[in-house]
Amino acid sequence: MHSISTTELFLIAMLIIFSIPYLTWRILNTDYYAPLVVVQIIAGILLGPGVLGAAFPAYYEFVFTPSVIQSLNAIAWWAVMLFVMIAGIELDLKKAWEHRRESMITAGLALGTPLIFGCIAAAGMLLFAGWIAPGAAPWQFILGVGMACAVTALPILILLMEKLEVLRQPIGQRILRYASIDDIAIWGVLAIILLDWTRVGRQAAFLVLFVVATILYRKLMIKLQQRDRWYVALIWLAACGLAADWAGLHYMVGAFLAGAVMDAEWFEQEKMDALRHHVLLVIMPVFFLSTGLRTNWGVGGIAVFAAAAVLLIASISGKLAGVHLAGRILGWKKGEASIIGWLLQTKALIMIIFVNILLDKKIITNETFTALLLMAVASTMLTVPVVHPKLQKLKELIFRSS
Repeated sequence: MHSISTTELFLIAMLIIFSIPYLTWRILNTDYYAPLVVVQIIAGILLGPGVLGAAFPAYYEFVFTPSVIQSLNAIAWWAVMLFVMIAGIELDLKKAWEHRRESMITAGLALGTPLIFGCIAAAGMLLFAGWIAPGAAPWQFILGVGMACAVTALPILILLMEKLEVLRQPIGQRILRYASIDDIAIWGVLAIILLDWTRVGRQAAFLVLFVVATILYRKLMIKLQQRDRWYVALIWLAACGLAADWAGLHYMVGAFLAGAVMDAEWFEQEKMDALRHHVLLVIMPVFFLSTGLRTNWGVGGIAVFAAAAVLLIASISGKLAGVHLAGRILGWKKGEASIIGWLLQTKALIMIIFVNILLDKKIITNETFTALLLMAVASTMLTVPVVHPKLQKLKELIFRSS
């Protein structure tokens, strides 16, 4: 009898990863409520050990052997590093500085208010067992979960605004400015959460070396032709990820920093958009499945769903409250804050990446990770159905530049 090899099992897993979400998305025509990216995330959860794996353990144990999971994880690591680097490159801080008063007020309130709401929800979760990882400090858990509620998923926000046909319009560019500022704050807070006093020497050395290396790297990139810049950027990405992980800050922090110090002008916008699209198409589905494989319902399915609902309420209400307050301060028109707030509450990928790091660093448990993952999916699925009708009623806001 033919003994199935690891290679064959790996290809079976890849067949599952790419076929099931795509067919579901196409046959059920879910694009309005759930873009393909969201369907892929949901499929990852359903195919994981907590749902289909629990119902059919023989299937799960047969396909997802330790060797297959290890191979999938390796692809997922590189996929998410590329994705986070692109998010860093797409930060438009020059525009944010040009409109600094409006941008700082809006971004500050859009981040700070849901952060407070999320921290309150996280503090409530600490009253029950099973949510905080053993050995994690309560402040790390509270701040980590709170920041997860405050995150805006910049790359997915771009995709959704493309769908709504507002990305290149003034309101879309404004929203990108707000999200860009918050993106920097998110990774800065993550660095604080991950601060390891046993490795503080390494982390200080990393930051000093990174500043020096960045200066040299930027001088080099300016001199290179564009075709060489793409390849050198990948070398820079691998080096930054390695250095950050060595310092105890996690390789994804390094990936974000690698992109954040690059100028978008170094690359053609069409090629950057194409790269993001191809990364999402070719390798990010592997990350979605590997994320789903980490879900767990150990404290009980009802408890996980209840926690997800509380976190979703904290996230959305906090984001809308913060943006509405900014709108009052800045004198926005009626309905404007609601549209901007709903778009900025989009979670999906960046939050999933964020909580993957919290799980890797043993700050949250798999149960908390699962609740946050469900919250991210629900948040993203709500965006287009809520925002689209609002935009149809208030079309003049699309062209409002400030």
